[in-house]
Amino acid sequence: MAREILPVADEAQVRAYARRLTLKYPRELGLALGLHALAAASGLAAPRLLGELVQAVADRDSGINVDTLALAIAGFVVVQAVLVRFAVYTSSRLGEKVLAELREEFVDKILALPLSTVERAGSGDLLTRTSRDVDALSRSVRHAVPETLIAIVTGFFVVGAVLVLDPILAVPSLLAVPVLWIATRWYLKRARDGYLRENAAYAEMTEGLAETVDGARTVEALGLRERRHRRTDGDIARSWKAERYTLGLRMVWFPAVEFGYVIPVVATLLIGGLFATKGWVSLAHVTAATLYVQQLIDPLDRLLSWVDELQVGGASLARLLGVAAVKEDRVVGSARPQGEELRASDVRYSYRDGRDVLHGIDLEVRPGERLAMVGPSGAGKSTLGRLLAGIHGPRTGSVAVGGVPLVELPLDDLRGHVALVTQEHHVFRGTLRDNVLIARPDASDDDVRRALAAVDAWEWVEQLDQGLDTAVGSGRTAISPAQAQQLALARLVLADPHTLVLDEATSLIDPRAARDLERSLAAVLEGRTVIAIAHRLYTAHDADRVAVVEDGRISELGSHDELVAAGGAYAALWRSWHGGPGHADAERSGDGGLTEETLELLDPEDPDPESPDAQGVPLGA
Repeated sequence: MAREILPVADEAQVRAYARRLTLKYPRELGLALGLHALAAASGLAAPRLLGELVQAVADRDSGINVDTLALAIAGFVVVQAVLVRFAVYTSSRLGEKVLAELREEFVDKILALPLSTVERAGSGDLLTRTSRDVDALSRSVRHAVPETLIAIVTGFFVVGAVLVLDPILAVPSLLAVPVLWIATRWYLKRARDGYLRENAAYAEMTEGLAETVDGARTVEALGLRERRHRRTDGDIARSWKAERYTLGLRMVWFPAVEFGYVIPVVATLLIGGLFATKGWVSLAHVTAATLYVQQLIDPLDRLLSWVDELQVGGASLARLLGVAAVKEDRVVGSARPQGEELRASDVRYSYRDGRDVLHGIDLEVRPGERLAMVGPSGAGKSTLGRLLAGIHGPRTGSVAVGGVPLVELPLDDLRGHVALVTQEHHVFRGTLRDNVLIARPDASDDDVRRALAAVDAWEWVEQLDQGLDTAVGSGRTAISPAQAQQLALARLVLADPHTLVLDEATSLIDPRAARDLERSLAAVLEGRTVIAIAHRLYTAHDADRVAVVEDGRISELGSHDELVAAGGAYAALWRSWHGGPGHADAERSGDGGLTEETLELLDPEDPDPESPDAQGVPLGA
């Protein structure tokens, strides 16, 4: 199944945004245009003076002062150089300001994306937009836009100079217009779609490589190497094909453009010389016109050369702006919860149309209750956990807290009622204090210390040389996966939600440490609701109630003792773990001692192999 990518803005939206962002700074834009105009005007003096010199030589006029003429030309060249320097500086500064604003807007939009959309699109497309597309747009704003601006202003003045000099000498230059127009129109008609396909293919390749690297151990353990090789080879082939197409466009367009540059110069010399022999124009005018046309090549070449970069930048801008087109997955209402009772009513959910992974689930979680959800991999536990945490909205039915659907609560309000923490965690680049304060920026150091102590992390934090000021994250002080997960849990303790959904949140911690951590959390969260998606049966044993999830349904619900007495799937699982062969080793290791026979008692068939729950895709809190 092809991965669903994020939306892409259309051409009208891109043009409107670029126009709005550029015109947002009229003063800076006017200054840049004025400096470029003065620089272009200064550059027009030298060809005219050289034309007069040629005419004087042809007329054998000995009264001309060559030294004065040379000094005048040199002076205009120096003035032009100074003006160009400040014009480029002003344009670049404006470009950086525009780029900074665009980046800030893009980051805001990325952070506001619904998690359900991110999961469906995958990390590859989002990663490509935040890296490759941002880089391409940076090149366009820093270089292509200023260079294009210079080319347009300079070209305008050069053409104006030819017309003022002698309109009849502008006629030979028109011979290049059909060649340049047809070739450029042919190119532009195909370039945007070609670059969009190229970026999409690159995103797909990045997605595949990222999955392979992240799941390298799983690939190796399950013998999936050849399958991943074929996937990578196919992605590379599609990316190569897309890039070959855009390269083919350039190989047709660039030679046609280069040929178009030569025509005006040759035509002006030939036709202008013919006009001069007829006495229709002077030799000075022919010389100046030829130099002007030659001078026109540079801005024209610059303009058309940067058109290609602008197409790349335009495609990247379309992808960045497309993020804003993602529809919200919640509609905030005015009602506020009356209480903290969490209730799921006839909940159905699907990752793909026509394939539900949850089937009519009804579940009531009482305030202060500890509920454990157990079941085989792919049964729908994590999906149900995300719905109970308000990450996703159900396809049908509702999940409500205090009588208000979770998808109708503002995100800040929602996280005060229920929060999700998974086995996936992230340590941000910064201090340990900053990493914990993400949950509540106004918290004091005492609050941070209490949160870390609650998850048994303060002891190792205190032993660090700089304590809470220790720099962690990429390239900084390394901390273990278990310590990183403790930081993630400390954030939740600091955020202090009423209901906490733990999706195997302690799976990366040593089994004995995990049990100590869960006991610490239980003490800290006394009186609050805890929903634990469990893979160790002692978690279920300690819970008030246990929900057994099989094939997207809750097949059993009750206390540990009730389910054991009922003799169903949970009882069989418990007997195998508690009293089966190898129990002593299993209890010491904490892995539950699950055997193939036990797992067969819980339907192992994955209801949706494409779902994140089935594939084990990290689903961050």
